[in-house]
Amino acid sequence: MIRSITRRSLMIAALAGTVLAGGALANGASAQETFKVGAINPYSGPTALYGDEVTRGYELAAHAINEKGGILGRKVEIVRGNATSPQEGIAAIEQLAGRDNVDVFIGTYLSAVSQAASEAALNYNKLYWDTNALAAGLTDRGLPNFVRSGPYSVSFADRSAEFVANLLAKELGKQPSELTVWIEHEDSIYGTSIAERQKEALEAAGVKVLGVGAHNFKAIDLTDSVLRARDAKPDVWINTGYVPDGNLLLRTARDQGFKPAATVFVGTGDTKETLEALTEKGVEGLYVVSYPRPDISEEFGPGSAAYLDAYRKAYNQDPIAPQSMAAFVGFKMMAEAVEAAKSADPAAVKAALAGFDKPEGSYETGFGVKYDDKAQNVRAFPTVIQWQSGKPITVYPVKAAGENKPLKIK
Repeated sequence: MIRSITRRSLMIAALAGTVLAGGALANGASAQETFKVGAINPYSGPTALYGDEVTRGYELAAHAINEKGGILGRKVEIVRGNATSPQEGIAAIEQLAGRDNVDVFIGTYLSAVSQAASEAALNYNKLYWDTNALAAGLTDRGLPNFVRSGPYSVSFADRSAEFVANLLAKELGKQPSELTVWIEHEDSIYGTSIAERQKEALEAAGVKVLGVGAHNFKAIDLTDSVLRARDAKPDVWINTGYVPDGNLLLRTARDQGFKPAATVFVGTGDTKETLEALTEKGVEGLYVVSYPRPDISEEFGPGSAAYLDAYRKAYNQDPIAPQSMAAFVGFKMMAEAVEAAKSADPAAVKAALAGFDKPEGSYETGFGVKYDDKAQNVRAFPTVIQWQSGKPITVYPVKAAGENKPLKIK
């Protein structure tokens, strides 16, 4: 894999005085004097747009950190490792650890890639800091080099169940015990772990789960998945997946006349790609449980507006997806942990995690910091948006929504 120097990286470099995603430093320092971060994400294929978006968050964080002197007194350099599959994740680790001698690894848009890549990183005794992968099994393994700073499947599942039982039931004029739900999910460890927890949490809240369906996110026909859900006649249809399968499910539901009272997508469905695929009318009213967006209130996520300004200045557009702000915050958390440990050694960093105790609302995303014994940050949670007139608007939790209100369900 070839280290890339992109136009956007050079744009950030002009601001920072340092090339962040390439080889040479603007100040002439040698590569050995940089703190190298291997960013493992899909940079090709159907999810490349989102792997790139996650890394944009890293670039912005690296720029801010370099302005303050870098990590351990060294300027930060981001080295990309393209990984669209677990096998490519392993290969990327081997190349970046062996050829580039990166100090730490960070990622990852795809949970299956994170699982394989983090295990490969352990062979080199390299820290693998995850900001975006969601599968619960990633921290459940107890891998000595793995830390997750962002929310995970349990927090996504619990937030979606809480939202359905608390807000949607009220909007539909029902008690949770009167509400019916169909759960659909893509069938990797990401979607499966969320769906299992959703079923458990919804049933604990008294909601009736009519069924659970699974599909491959690369499928080209999801008619059977939609028909199973349609025939069950749920009040609420919940789906966890990626952009390609999410868009296909929405188009198929439209074509099959499946119109539940409320549709809730988890982890995807709140980007321009979905808007363009379904049109404004096609997404109107759709709820999405996802990473916090820059439209959250400053009370909830202090600095979120400043993040949006920095993104716009660097890339001349609004964020493509909310994953980048979570990646931005996660990168900063990684830098704080390495600084506290005075080392990038995994054992030293994990030992330093015990000293972190920040309340929710400490970062731009509204996250706080408190790591459990599995190195999972338990103060990182998703929010809920609703498509309104072609825009994704944060509507839940109420503190995050500020003045925003959900559309009335007809």
